[in-house]
Amino acid sequence: MTFLSGGTGTPKLLAGADAVFAPQETTVVANTGDDIELGGHLVCPDVDTVLFLEGDLLDRDSWWGIEGDTAATHERLQVLAEAAGLDSGPRYLPDDKQTAGREIARWRRFSAVAEFMHIGDDDRAIHLTRTGLLDEGHTLTDATATLAAALGADRTVLPMSDDPVASLVHTPDGIQHFQEWWVAHDGDPPVEDVEFRGATEAEPTDAVLDALGEPVVIGPSNPVTSIGPMVAMDRFRAALESTPVVAVSPFVEDRVFSGPAAKLMAATGRDPSTAGTAEAYPFADAFVLDSDDGTELDRPVVRTDTAMETDDDAERVARAVERALSEVRSV
Repeated sequence: MTFLSGGTGTPKLLAGADAVFAPQETTVVANTGDDIELGGHLVCPDVDTVLFLEGDLLDRDSWWGIEGDTAATHERLQVLAEAAGLDSGPRYLPDDKQTAGREIARWRRFSAVAEFMHIGDDDRAIHLTRTGLLDEGHTLTDATATLAAALGADRTVLPMSDDPVASLVHTPDGIQHFQEWWVAHDGDPPVEDVEFRGATEAEPTDAVLDALGEPVVIGPSNPVTSIGPMVAMDRFRAALESTPVVAVSPFVEDRVFSGPAAKLMAATGRDPSTAGTAEAYPFADAFVLDSDDGTELDRPVVRTDTAMETDDDAERVARAVERALSEVRSV
C-alpha cells in the first residue's frame, strides 16, 4: 500500500492506520514542493512530518516539528537581527544564488537572518544531517532512508523526487514561495496562480514508481500544494492512471477541514469543494467522503465521519479507505 502525503491531512490518517494497513508493508511518498533551503540547510516539511510521526516525535498539537523541542538557535537569530538592524521576514538570496549550489534547492533559497520559519533545535539537527548527506553526494532519497532508520521508522518514507520542484504562489505583490506565503504571511496575500517550477523536468525516482505500482491512498491533503507538485510530474501522474487509487476528500461538500486548500483551489480554477477535488483527481477510482457530504460523484463512494481528532478517528477513516479499495478491486 502506498500513501501520498503532504501537509497534515495524510499524516493524521497514517497515525491511526496501523491496525488496517501493516506499517512494514506501507510506503509513504511525501511532497517536496514545499521544501526550502534556509540558512544553507534543506528543510523538508512534509517529509519530516512523516519521519517524526514514525519516530513518535511529532508535535501532535501543531502537526509540525518535534514535541517539546527547544528553539534557542531560532530565538538567538531573531535577537541578532534586531540588534543589527536587519529587516526581519523572509529574505530571499539574490537571483543568481537561486540556481547556484545544491540543485535540489533551486528557486527556494532563503537567508538565515531573522529566520522566518520556527525551527527547533532538535529539528535543526535533522536538517543539518540531511544537508550534510546531500553534500557528501547522497541523494535526497538516500538521506531520507538514513534518517528514517535513525528514527526507527517502520514505514518506508520516500521523497517524491530527487529533482527540484518548487511550489511558487503568484500574488499581486510578486511570486512567493509557498512557505513565505503560508508561514510568513499567513496565507493572506491574494492568489493569482500556483506554479510548480521544475516539475516538467523532474522525474519520480525508480523507488517511487515501484511504490506507485501498488494501490495508492491519497489522504485529505491539499490537492493543490500537497498533491499538485507530485501529479505535475508526467510519469508520476501516468503511474496513478494505471493503479487503483482511493482519495479521501479534504472537504465536506464546500467546507474545508483546515488549511488553505479552498483559497488555492479557487485561484487555480477548481471549485473549492469535494466536487472540485474529484475533478482535480481524474485518476482516482473511488472516494471516501464524510457522512454529511452529499456530493454525487461518478465513482464509487464510501462515507464515514472523516474528522480525525484522535487515532481512533483515523482508524475509522482507514477502514473506510479499505472498503473503498475493496470496491475498486472487485470491479
